[in-house]
Amino acid sequence: MAPLVEFYSAHGFWVWAAIGAAVLAVEIAFGSGWLLWPAACAAVVAVISLFTRNAVLEIGLFAGLTIVTTLVARRFWPRERHPAADINDNIARLVGHEGRVSAAFVHGAGRVLIDGKEWAAESDDGAPLELEAIVEVVGLTGGSRLRVRARR
Repeated sequence: MAPLVEFYSAHGFWVWAAIGAAVLAVEIAFGSGWLLWPAACAAVVAVISLFTRNAVLEIGLFAGLTIVTTLVARRFWPRERHPAADINDNIARLVGHEGRVSAAFVHGAGRVLIDGKEWAAESDDGAPLELEAIVEVVGLTGGSRLRVRARR
């Protein structure tokens, strides 16, 4: 055990730098985002180890910093990750956009103009929509029709 204590006393900075690099390598391999904080904390403790040689203090500081940074990051980290939409899907990208009715809706179906293009659409609630009414795209039907509702 004495050789390890001696090695740590002589090379504390490099021990913490190696721990940080190893944790960062695991983070890069798996991409969870949660191991960034322990890796950064190990880097901070590596710098602090240049000024102190107290292993208990450094380990405690590493543990405390890791807990605090993880809890703080949890507050700001997105709760759900949605898979990225296919950038080539020109219909799905319209969800959330606003448009204008270009052909009055009859029996819940009509046409809307969005970003200079006309699209077949269905009313979300089946209500008739008047010509030039402002609508919002709320989804897609089974085919290539947009599901829209009147903007409130």
